[in-house]
Amino acid sequence: MKKKIALIITICVVVIGIVLGIVLTRGTSSEDTPTTVMVTRGDIVKTVLVDGSLEMPNKAYLSFGATGTVTEVLVDKGDSVVEGQVLARLDGHSLEFSVEIAQAQYETAQINLMKTIYPHYTKIWGTDMPGVWLALDEAQDNLIQAQELLNEGSVEEAQVLLNLIEGNLSKAEEKSLSRTFQLPWSVKLLELQSDIARANLESAKLNLEKAVITATFDGVVADITITEGKDVSTATLATSAISLVDTSKIEMSGFIDEIDIAMVQPGQEANILLDALPDEEVKGRVAFISLVGTIQAGVVSYDTTITLENPVEELRDGMSATAEVIIERHDDVLSIPNRYIRGTPENRMVVVLVDEQEEEREITLGLTDGINTEVLSGLQEGEKVILPTSEERPDGFFMR
Repeated sequence: MKKKIALIITICVVVIGIVLGIVLTRGTSSEDTPTTVMVTRGDIVKTVLVDGSLEMPNKAYLSFGATGTVTEVLVDKGDSVVEGQVLARLDGHSLEFSVEIAQAQYETAQINLMKTIYPHYTKIWGTDMPGVWLALDEAQDNLIQAQELLNEGSVEEAQVLLNLIEGNLSKAEEKSLSRTFQLPWSVKLLELQSDIARANLESAKLNLEKAVITATFDGVVADITITEGKDVSTATLATSAISLVDTSKIEMSGFIDEIDIAMVQPGQEANILLDALPDEEVKGRVAFISLVGTIQAGVVSYDTTITLENPVEELRDGMSATAEVIIERHDDVLSIPNRYIRGTPENRMVVVLVDEQEEEREITLGLTDGINTEVLSGLQEGEKVILPTSEERPDGFFMR
């Protein structure tokens, strides 16, 4: 019981103290000095924010195209490489032996083809020598007749023969370059064997190339998942063995809200702010804006790409970034903070403190960055503007 009485007394004392404090404060308060801001000159920059992250678009995930044991890994993580540089090798002795066998089989097939009894066979093509001579004989006969007609003054008839001569010469050339007659089946079979041997040779060379990983562009080794002595099986062929990234090119990928999309155009400048490097000033330029919107949680946005114009060494793929795309800027203009502006969108007003007296003025506004607004008329540099109360500044007045 005593504890309850003590608790009630304590609560009463606290309440009485609060009430007395309020009364005393009201009785001794004086009229607050109005909050003012000076009209200054500066730059007003209207921007659209784009949230996203940095990306190095040129990446390569390299792997072997053949099975075997890794015999050499010639690079380490972080190494700079050039296009065509060998990065790793498999044990290629068996593949090299396969190439030698295929080469020998191809050469044998070619020799067998050369040994056929078919006349004038050259490599894998036959030359129709009788057809060539026949076409040339016809051309020569037509030439003699054409000469006789020209001597007789029969120009038109001679022209007909000259046209035939042109055709005969074309036919002779064609027969000298390709086969226009049927080869014996024995020769055709040897040709087929030669084609198969050549295909096997190309396949063996390709397999040998697949046992070597080479750099596909100038870049930096980002990751290595293989070690010397490790076996590469059919199941692991698709797994990346060495990852490359081109650090010379970096860009920002982000999304623009549908409300702002009409203001953003390719080619506009952007200032890129990085969470990991707050002191770095990186410039960029809008390179791409998607025509297709993405909807997430009912919000429509558009994919955009911003290229970086002065990348620094500290930049990394995946870093969070925010781009301020510059829509419009006015330099060295009069401006005041938006929260000091009164009135309505149709009638902009401010209250200026002049000789300790309040003077209401109508003003004309220009560009705004969402925090400060350009003043085109109604104020002079150095004048003091009074901050309005919440009642004097209607909701929804501030410009975006």
